[in-house]
Amino acid sequence: MHPNAERVTSALRATGAAGEVIELPESAPTAQAAADQLGCEIGAIANSLIFNADGAPLLVLTSGAHRVDTTRIAALVGAEKVKRATPEFVRAATGQPIGGVAPVGHPAPVRTLVDVWLKKYDQVWAAGGHPHTVFPTSFDELLRITGGDPAEVGE
Repeated sequence: MHPNAERVTSALRATGAAGEVIELPESAPTAQAAADQLGCEIGAIANSLIFNADGAPLLVLTSGAHRVDTTRIAALVGAEKVKRATPEFVRAATGQPIGGVAPVGHPAPVRTLVDVWLKKYDQVWAAGGHPHTVFPTSFDELLRITGGDPAEVGE
């Protein structure tokens, strides 16, 4: 298993999360690619998106069914400006590449918002630290293991 996936596995175990990181046969850099391989609805994919919120990393765990409204999340976190992070910013904040960012396993805690849309699903899938890895979880578990705040983040 990739070292990033091993770090995520360790973080999941440390938090008492129920799911195990699994390796997919193909890369899943998008929610649609992950849903296709897992045989689930795209909305059940918890995209881990890193944003630059006034220079600080902000992790938004959003349903694959919609896009994040950056104006809305800026207001939620009290930031003047929230924008998509560069690949370098993402890796510096998480130690993981875009397309594989997990909700946990980062070098330091990252402020997190968890899309309330994910409550619609008993099981959601999140990236496991690498574009080939994912793990099953739930909305409530994502809140618990990330210390995140529930939020309406979609457009």
